[in-house]
Amino acid sequence: MNRFPLWKNLLILVVLVLGVLYTLPNFFGQSPAVQISSLGTAPALGPEMQAQVEQLLKGAQLAEVRSSLDASGLRIRFADTDIQLKARDVLDHDLNPEGQAQRYVVALNLVPNSPAWLADIGALPMYLGLDLSGGVHFLLQVDEQAALTKRLEGDAAEIRADLQEKHIYYDGLSREGEQLVVHFHDAATRASAQQALESTFHDFTLRDDGAGTSLDLILALQPQALTALRDQAVKQNILALRNRVNELGAKEPIIQQQGPDRIIVQLPGVQDTAKAKDIIGRTASLEIHLVDEDHPNPISVTQLPPVGDLLVLDRQGIPVFVRKAVVLNGDVITDAGAGFDSQSNRPTVNISMDAKGARVIRQVSRDNIKKRMAILLIEKSKTEAISVATIQDELGARFQITGLQSPKEANDLALLLRAGALAAPMDFLEERTVGPSLGAENIARGFHSTWIGFAAIAVFMSVYYALFGVVSVGALAVNVLLLVGLLSLLQATLTLPGMAGIALTVGMAIDANVLINERIREELRNGNSPGAAIHAGYDRAFGTILDSNVTTGIAGLALFAFGSGPVKGFAVVLVLGIATSMFSAVWVSRGLINLIYGRRRKIDHLSIGM
Repeated sequence: MNRFPLWKNLLILVVLVLGVLYTLPNFFGQSPAVQISSLGTAPALGPEMQAQVEQLLKGAQLAEVRSSLDASGLRIRFADTDIQLKARDVLDHDLNPEGQAQRYVVALNLVPNSPAWLADIGALPMYLGLDLSGGVHFLLQVDEQAALTKRLEGDAAEIRADLQEKHIYYDGLSREGEQLVVHFHDAATRASAQQALESTFHDFTLRDDGAGTSLDLILALQPQALTALRDQAVKQNILALRNRVNELGAKEPIIQQQGPDRIIVQLPGVQDTAKAKDIIGRTASLEIHLVDEDHPNPISVTQLPPVGDLLVLDRQGIPVFVRKAVVLNGDVITDAGAGFDSQSNRPTVNISMDAKGARVIRQVSRDNIKKRMAILLIEKSKTEAISVATIQDELGARFQITGLQSPKEANDLALLLRAGALAAPMDFLEERTVGPSLGAENIARGFHSTWIGFAAIAVFMSVYYALFGVVSVGALAVNVLLLVGLLSLLQATLTLPGMAGIALTVGMAIDANVLINERIREELRNGNSPGAAIHAGYDRAFGTILDSNVTTGIAGLALFAFGSGPVKGFAVVLVLGIATSMFSAVWVSRGLINLIYGRRRKIDHLSIGM
């Protein structure tokens, strides 16, 4: 009656072993570290680089604890933050000499100390939130005016191509504020252009202006299009930021919208604020221009470009004149992937464009065969021609970018194009750094509150319910163990609200054992034998335990569905804690009681207090 079948005992044992394994990494803590990753055309990190870095640190008399090489880069752990800061300066100076392009990202970070054999079985510590591990917090504001300007410039290029394709001649096209103005020499042509553009550019409101020799057609974005543009700019910036913070090695970054035009970025474990600002503020974009074939290539970079031209440098440092008019920008790219050219076996990026981009590039390439086209990468007001090639045939929705120097560079460019560049620049409104010492203090306080609560419950249960109280405390310890192990297995992010959820779970989990113990007492008072009282107590208390946990679980799911940030973290811990408390209270505690009383032929007395 009070014995579990073998499979139940084995299941409990397996769950306990897994709980211990996946909880264990959280006890090894974190070490201050320097993380090195390749940038652009720099050679990939390997054992040779690891040996070089160790030699540099040895020469600078900076003792490392351990270095490890993985997919995210080379990580060197140190005993304290003072050595970490000195090591970062030494490595950055030697790996990125002054006067040369930056080849490696040398960033400060916090990395776990858990052994490699635990990591091999997927046993990793929980991610710690900004309030526990330290890190950086930014509040950014998207420059909506820049997004609007970029949109209007792109539409202007498309309008030119559309009018040219339909053989509608105009005197000029200019952007005036938030409007596009097309100039015509007669009213009939203007009317034809208005009819043609209205059928294609549905986001614009078109109206006539001027008379006599000054005939204009004014295009203004509709209010709903402006709203959609602002929303899309924020969403695209969030998408691009999610990919960029990977370079900092941040685990579980928080990147979310706040208000109509602001973005919150939290990077737990990242200590290098300057590096973080540099990476997340990067405004790289891709543009396609035609090379000015009417003027010879400039002799030097100081030569002034002709009117309507830009002077850019190609990958070999050769200056080239390109037309200012943008043929296409990165917004039309739907997919990008790195590959190799079948003839030269050189790395390439294969580009796929949407219907609008395909139509424009087809028209432009058809009209400019045997002329050159430049693909420009624009980053922080620095413009570089990554590819200058002669158009040999009409292009379509797919084409290749060549001239890349390494597969790593091709992969980086493809990633940038897939993720999308920032739709608009961003201003840093708020910048806050949470130090590791403050995070450690928060962790200590959270653990102290949890253990003090656990100890108080343990004393009360042991005194009030005697042996059954001790068993309940054991089940409660298993509950905490399984909860931490489950959070680690899911790689959840633990924050201060999450620690509050653990403390709350400890208090709630003991409720189930109180219900069971009181039910057993009631059965004993009703005259049942001790063995029957145990069996009936667990069986009849189960319904009440299930009901109370289901109602709490519904509240937790509601918090997860409608909450955000720390509220979601609290809800995750609460819901998982309900699942582990059900298992520990009903299975683990009964398993222990069965081991104590289940094999006795006759039970004279239950140690359950009075």
